[in-house]
Amino acid sequence: MESKITQEDINRIVWKACDTFRGVIDPSQYKDYILTMLFLKYVSDVYNYKYNEYLKKYDGDKERANRAMRHERFVVPEESSFYFLYEHRNDSNIGELINIALANIEEANRAKLSSEDGSGVFRNIDFNSSNLGDAKDKNTRLKNLLIDFSDDKLLFDDSHLEGNDIIGDAYMYLVSTFASESGKKAGDFFTPGEVSTLLAKLTKSKPGARICDPTCGSGSLLIKSGQEVDGDNFSLYGQELNGSTWALAMMNMFLHGFDSATIRWGDTLRNPKLKEGDKLMKFDTVVANPPFSLDKWGADEAENDQYQRFWRGVPPKSKGDWAFISHMIEIAYEQTGKVGVVVPHGVLFRGASEGRIRKQTIEENLLEAVIGLPANLFFGTGIPAAIIIFNKGKKNKNVLFIDASKEYENGKNQNKLRPEDIDHIVNTYRQFTQGDLVAGVAEDKYAYVATPQEIAENDYNLNIPRYVDTFEEEEAIDIAQVQTEIKALEDELKVVQEKMSGYLKELGF
Repeated sequence: MESKITQEDINRIVWKACDTFRGVIDPSQYKDYILTMLFLKYVSDVYNYKYNEYLKKYDGDKERANRAMRHERFVVPEESSFYFLYEHRNDSNIGELINIALANIEEANRAKLSSEDGSGVFRNIDFNSSNLGDAKDKNTRLKNLLIDFSDDKLLFDDSHLEGNDIIGDAYMYLVSTFASESGKKAGDFFTPGEVSTLLAKLTKSKPGARICDPTCGSGSLLIKSGQEVDGDNFSLYGQELNGSTWALAMMNMFLHGFDSATIRWGDTLRNPKLKEGDKLMKFDTVVANPPFSLDKWGADEAENDQYQRFWRGVPPKSKGDWAFISHMIEIAYEQTGKVGVVVPHGVLFRGASEGRIRKQTIEENLLEAVIGLPANLFFGTGIPAAIIIFNKGKKNKNVLFIDASKEYENGKNQNKLRPEDIDHIVNTYRQFTQGDLVAGVAEDKYAYVATPQEIAENDYNLNIPRYVDTFEEEEAIDIAQVQTEIKALEDELKVVQEKMSGYLKELGF
């Protein structure tokens, strides 16, 4: 039996490929070239594997094998294959050949690799760009990139790669490695795997669910949410503003087998693309890690929003947090929909229009839980975040508060939620939703169940320390004992000083 490819194997190749571009382009752009090549290698290997299986089945009859391949989930034209490009790695126009290969793959798989307006996933990536250096240097780099991925031990097909989260884990590896170098807020585009897992478990969907992430980034959170469903009866929907990141999400969905996922490209707040007729599509579960406190999010347009998403109030122009939350609440099914969103702590207590919107959601009995996370979990920022859960099918009027800020594993660059930390949060939340936790302290220094009256008395401020008492009493000091210890130390010092004086006299000082 052949050994399976490990994530370490893939990371080794990815790291080696990064050296090809180091010092030439910004680290934040490495992923566009490297993950596109990773995708091309993967689909080429899978296609070849299937083709060879059909050749065996049809006793080497290529015509029958080719006919059978037309019904496979992905088509790789011969001159678009990684191996065709590898054979031409020394050609002077290799950058152009790669671009042509990608364009032909898009054309052959338009339903899977294009947006609703026909734009392909590779439109933002140019392997023939002058940014890669002059003609000679560019050709050398692209040749090296093809060589990097030609390792015979790395065959990305069903017999070698069962169960691996290829592009998702490779993307996480790139972001975690280069986020500090790139000078960009990588956390705007990527949610650490542990946070995605936590949010997916907190909003666990039932079979048959529609699941949506309106700021889906590369799709990791959306995929984790789908994987939490018991069985494969669910549908995934997402929207992403950044074109390059949208392309990664499209590839990510395919590589995870979610070929039917619907991922739209565009601005969720200004131009929501997930619609049924002229109305916004509704979902059973809505999850997101939106950009924190987004400036210039579209407040002016929100005043006359045709979908009536901001009827509770329009958030301030410089902070779009409650704009995203308002959108998410509105697209959740009435009576049953659940919303889980990652937010900066300011969302919990800021006043003015945000305070009025927050009050309204609480009075509607939509707010179910507020969970404080440890600091420094996200790439590119040390800001502590929280998770808010809204539930349109709440069974009681109380709200659960959890302070999970002290339970984590220290990391060199980012802290990390451990499995036991995630389980602690999820189990506490499930106890609450099952009615096992009544108003009052649910767990000392960790969880508290607040009534609507308590929240109103706090002027609808959701700052977690107002509800979860995390104050640690200092150990009482025994003054008499301290004085006794000081007297003993003074006596010891006096003896030492007398001995030292004696030694000095013997030495003639």
